[in-house]
Amino acid sequence: MFLEQGRMPRLELPTDRYAAIYAIGDVHGCHDALLALEEKIRLDAEALDGRKLIVMLGDYIDRGPRSATVLYHLTASPPAGFDRICLRGNHDDAFLDYLEGDPAGDWFLDHGAMETMASYGVELASAGSVTGSNHKLRELVRSAVPSSHLEFLRALPVMLTIGGDVFVHAGIRPGRPLVDQTDEDLMWIRRSFLDLGPGLPVRVVHGHSPMRQAHVGADRVSLDTHCHKTGRLTAARFHQGDVVIFDTAAG
Repeated sequence: MFLEQGRMPRLELPTDRYAAIYAIGDVHGCHDALLALEEKIRLDAEALDGRKLIVMLGDYIDRGPRSATVLYHLTASPPAGFDRICLRGNHDDAFLDYLEGDPAGDWFLDHGAMETMASYGVELASAGSVTGSNHKLRELVRSAVPSSHLEFLRALPVMLTIGGDVFVHAGIRPGRPLVDQTDEDLMWIRRSFLDLGPGLPVRVVHGHSPMRQAHVGADRVSLDTHCHKTGRLTAARFHQGDVVIFDTAAG
């Protein structure tokens, strides 16, 4: 169901709906790694009876080479036997703001925008300066992004709760009740959450803060392994109380 808090949707699902849940960290335009990780997940899930869920933790675009292709992939059907929920990352949110003319979206221009624009076929050489005041560039990007991608970005929720597990992009404000968490914190928080943990009786599954390898703790599971730099895209399987890590590292 949808929880009415803030301007972005939050979702809550019953604990018995899925036999297993697979959460995937920040993709950042790494389409090949996403396909490889999905194949590992598909093979693993063959041994498990029942429906499975893939939760994407946000940041589908920027920095890597194939942002547009990643969004085409995520707007298509999930792998057979799976449902898929995609959460909103701060890069996805900034890109949407940029497309819709919100000045907050100018952040996008300094954090991987050129790779994203190139993935949509935008000719930056003929567009002039990469600045928020360049309306020609904004119109070129708007015209290159299909409406299905805009609709996808607009609909992205910022939080999914399943029992005691909270799936978000960045983390939560320590000690603040879930119903009072702001959209900004769920997509952007870093240091205080990493230092203090959730401060609530929940386990938070997140990306956003790059690490050399996944972190699995009692109250926090971190899955951003800097795929656009390392080639390592990481997922965690949650099944019968256990957490198992999968990634695309060589070997």
